Amino acid sequence: MSTQDKDIKTGQEENLQENQAVEQENEVVDVEQVLNEKLEEERNKFLRLFAEFENYKKRTSKERLELFRTAGEEVMLALLPVLDDFDRALAELEKLGESEHLTGVTLISGKLRDTLNSKGLEEVAIDKGDDFNVDSAEAITQIPAGDDMKGKVVDVIERGYKLGDKIIRFPKVVIGQ
Repeated sequence: MSTQDKDIKTGQEENLQENQAVEQENEVVDVEQVLNEKLEEERNKFLRLFAEFENYKKRTSKERLELFRTAGEEVMLALLPVLDDFDRALAELEKLGESEHLTGVTLISGKLRDTLNSKGLEEVAIDKGDDFNVDSAEAITQIPAGDDMKGKVVDVIERGYKLGDKIIRFPKVVIGQ
């Protein structure tokens, strides 16, 4: 073999080695690019999953508060007729003048009212002579009344109650016509 052939062969080997080095470098770049894309994809999946979990926590927290609120509301609604019965019993005992029974029923009624008030139940304030407001009371009937009582509450038939800011039972009233 001549020197020229050796030089050509050496040049070809060098070119081959350079090509292999470039190919290996390109493969490394391709693998690195693929890995970076997969990493970005996994990062995006993680962020979406994290956001979904945060939304889930907020939603379940709201649902839990709503469940407690509505459960309390249902119990309060179930006890309102008991309060009405106490009011009727107190009115009758006052008429009969039975002071011992009146005192006992008054104490029990007061204790129940205090307990319900501590849980957020409030009576809707409405009295005879107040202007009738359809947003805060329910008119049962209208009766003829003097000019001074037109459009006003003539009688409160049933007390109304609210739990927090929400009226759970509107007061039932008679209004003047």
